[in-house]
Amino acid sequence: MHCFACQSAIDSDDSWCSKCGAAVRRRADPDSERRFVTILRADVIDSTGLVAELEPEEAVSRLEPALAAMRGAVRQFGGIVSKELGDGLAAVFGAPIADDNHAPLACHAAIELVRRVGSLGDPGLQVRVGLHSGHVVAYMVASEFSKVYEIGGAAQHLAARLEAAAEANQIYVSEACQKLADGHVRFEALGRKVLRGFNEPLPVYRVVGASDLSSWRVRRARSVSRFVDRTTERALLARAAERSSASRQTVLLIGDAGIGKSRLAHEFAQELKADGWRLIDAECSPNLQGVPFSALKRAILSIFEVAARDSDSLVDIRKELPAIHQLAIDSILDIPVADHRWSELEPYARARAISDASCAIVQSLAFQQRTVLLIEDLHWIDRASDAVVAAIASLQSPNLIVFLTSRPNGMPEWIARCHAEVIAMRPLDDDSGLAMLADMLGPSAMNTDLKNRIISHTANVPLFLEEVCRGLKDSGTLRGQWGDLALVRPIDELGIPTSIQGVIAARLDRVSRQERSVLQIAAALGPRSSVMMLRNVAALPEDILQDCLGALDRAEILVRIDSELEDSIEFQHEMVRQVTYESMVEKVRENIHGRILAAFESDETWSDGPDTLCYHAMRAKDWLKAFGYGRGAAQKCLVRSAYADAVDYFGIAMSSLDKMPMTLSREADAIDLRMEARMAFIWSGQVAEWIDLGKEAERRASGIDDIGRKVAAMTVMAGGQNFYGTPTEAVALGQEVVGLAEKSGNPGWRNLAQYNLGQAYFLAGRYREAEQMLAQGRANLMGPEASAPFATPPKYTLLLCCMMKSFTHTVMGELDAAEQFQQQASAIAEETNRPYDRVAAAYSGGWLMLGRNEPAAAAAILEDGFVLAQKHGIRLFVPVLACHLGIAYLEQGLFDRARGMLAEAREEAKAVGYTSAVLRSSIYLALATFRLGDVQAAQNMLREARNTARQQGFSGLEAEALLGEAVVTPPTDAANKAAIIVALRAAIAIASESGALPLQHKAEAMLTEMLARGGELT
Repeated sequence: MHCFACQSAIDSDDSWCSKCGAAVRRRADPDSERRFVTILRADVIDSTGLVAELEPEEAVSRLEPALAAMRGAVRQFGGIVSKELGDGLAAVFGAPIADDNHAPLACHAAIELVRRVGSLGDPGLQVRVGLHSGHVVAYMVASEFSKVYEIGGAAQHLAARLEAAAEANQIYVSEACQKLADGHVRFEALGRKVLRGFNEPLPVYRVVGASDLSSWRVRRARSVSRFVDRTTERALLARAAERSSASRQTVLLIGDAGIGKSRLAHEFAQELKADGWRLIDAECSPNLQGVPFSALKRAILSIFEVAARDSDSLVDIRKELPAIHQLAIDSILDIPVADHRWSELEPYARARAISDASCAIVQSLAFQQRTVLLIEDLHWIDRASDAVVAAIASLQSPNLIVFLTSRPNGMPEWIARCHAEVIAMRPLDDDSGLAMLADMLGPSAMNTDLKNRIISHTANVPLFLEEVCRGLKDSGTLRGQWGDLALVRPIDELGIPTSIQGVIAARLDRVSRQERSVLQIAAALGPRSSVMMLRNVAALPEDILQDCLGALDRAEILVRIDSELEDSIEFQHEMVRQVTYESMVEKVRENIHGRILAAFESDETWSDGPDTLCYHAMRAKDWLKAFGYGRGAAQKCLVRSAYADAVDYFGIAMSSLDKMPMTLSREADAIDLRMEARMAFIWSGQVAEWIDLGKEAERRASGIDDIGRKVAAMTVMAGGQNFYGTPTEAVALGQEVVGLAEKSGNPGWRNLAQYNLGQAYFLAGRYREAEQMLAQGRANLMGPEASAPFATPPKYTLLLCCMMKSFTHTVMGELDAAEQFQQQASAIAEETNRPYDRVAAAYSGGWLMLGRNEPAAAAAILEDGFVLAQKHGIRLFVPVLACHLGIAYLEQGLFDRARGMLAEAREEAKAVGYTSAVLRSSIYLALATFRLGDVQAAQNMLREARNTARQQGFSGLEAEALLGEAVVTPPTDAANKAAIIVALRAAIAIASESGALPLQHKAEAMLTEMLARGGELT
């Protein structure tokens, strides 16, 4: 432990630092949590110059009035001063108690701060303010005499930089803060500014002033959805309107933020207004909770606004009031009252006069015309207005509806005394939620999956539905106009819009500390979990646990799920779980995940598997267990042919292992893990990463001088080089590796090295050498010493050898031999029934059928393999299967289908990094293009493919490209005929040297025909 002042080491029991004498500050970790807040930074400009010549006492006296004004402004709007800086302060809004209005409150506080300092009458005291909204870690720092609420994180630095950039008496805010407060506050965009410590210029806004728009108008201006459903609630409101002819009706709409209270209230109020009712509306403001009668003033002003519009003069109502009541109304409207009768009244008498005057005006309105008085957001009402609204809500007056809205935590205690009808607002049902989404996104069925995900994510809370859609549109994930949006890229997580972070956090702050602890464990367990597991992790007495679960269920945060199988709990919607989880600081998360991991490990009935254990081990930062469970999860994925998932889990296992202390055994495990992981990377087509595994393993093997593992690593690199590099490089590396493998005495890696070299010879067009090397590998795998590298079954390598031998014999025209090896490959695939083996057998079978000039049979086999490869994510085979399927279509005369399939094959080969497949698909795509009439494009493609093949050493493909050039070049003149003959002779020479007899015979036949038709041209 270290002193915060001088950083000297101190004992945990010390109260004072022995070096500097500072009191020891202790951080209370249980109170530390992540919060989404708005940070305010303010200081006096050039304070050093102001006090440089002053004595300390005078300096304090000069600056203290400004600091006092700053503190007062912050506290007026619910902020917490987290730190005083001598000539300024840092404050936070939205913590320690969450408030969804933290950004508007901070902006209003900044406006008031500048006003207060300016009103001090000292022209030398000028301030500047910076505001930013973002995530922080908030915590209590305790000394012996006090506690201070502090914040940490990068967000506070941006607020400080904005403050430093601001001009005198100006307020600069970040884009995050501006978006949250827009509408409540007026801003001027200043463009992007360079701020110290930030690499890129950032958007900056200046606060111009407070907006005069009501919260409802701000929300309505932002809304992009229509009003849906609420049939039950509207029926209850209509019944109250009918009953109002006999007596006053008070109705309270109650529900959490975002549930749609204001939308329903205004929809219904406008219906009444259209039916001849007079509408008086006002709202309570979070900015004015500390201002007496602020809500009542808004209601009275609304009355006089209606007076200005109505033909009946409501001003007469005021004149008919007793004199003292008229003075009471003047005082509410902040009209100066000089009458001694008012100033001589006792405070309670003034309050009574204000209440009586307000009730009299409302009764008079109702007597003249049916009236609805709508007062929104009672949870923000000031205490003085609350008493008056209670009196109005209890009036005995017909033709009057007192219509109120409130959040559950702000329901007034007097509501029962006035016999109000309380209507609890619930989320929309699924049909209504989908109707709302259809209105925003459009009716297209293409967005059906997205709509269902949003419904699940938001639990049909209207505000959440709208803000999630807005976030997707603003991010560019959805494009188009409202009502006709299209999803343009996949979505991993829907996330939580910043506009509703505070809404959810404020709701969570209403639960007790113990309930919050249970909620955090449930959040770490996932969207749904069993009560039994929660019980094991929480380790609470049963009665306390049940009390917590009951309270969270009643609050509709964590609800019970009726199930015959187990007692389960589920978050009402995913965003509540995410906010709960994200509010935990890292240390708390690690502790909870560690407890969950231990609970799963000790539960003999639990059988989900290593993937869940891996997740919790990773979050608990238990790297040894994360390595073990990650490896186990990867192996499980390989068995299920879930290759992309296997890659992810191998990645977790590798990164976890690397976080452990460096030892020889750790390095050996790291190399072995990469060798094991190679299969997942191979099958999922991640060729570059496959080669990187080999390079990293070789580096580590050299580091610990392990020759056997170095050979293994080089074998992996050689296999990857066949796909990603040139044949010349692949053959050179393959020959080196075979030699080293034979010397190492490891038959498994030797057999794989021989297969890799055989494949390299094949790609280089050295078919006879390929056949001989593959034969050696196959013989070894068929013999008594049949073995393969660990994590690879011998029959898998044998199948690959048979597959490549079938290719080689087909290319060489030895179809009977090709048939023999194809049958062996198919038999192995049928025996293992592994998707990868079946795909490999289908590939070689299709190639053989093409060699037999049976394109329809080839297409049938290749189509099955192509579908299987896509289904199981065996991406390495997708481009080659698509290429040969395109060739099969081409030879059947299905030129359009051939072109489409070959174009897809080429793009997929480029994405995978499969060099030879890019060339082969380009060659046959050119032939399909030629058949469809575009001769010039076909010639260009073939010329480019031939040059690339020659430069990179793909001699077999070079011969195919040359033959293709001869086919697509029209023999219309002597020059073209000469070019055709040159291409054919070059193809024959390459094919003859490599042993590709079918291609050689085809080129020779075409050359003979050319010469017979027109004589030899030189």
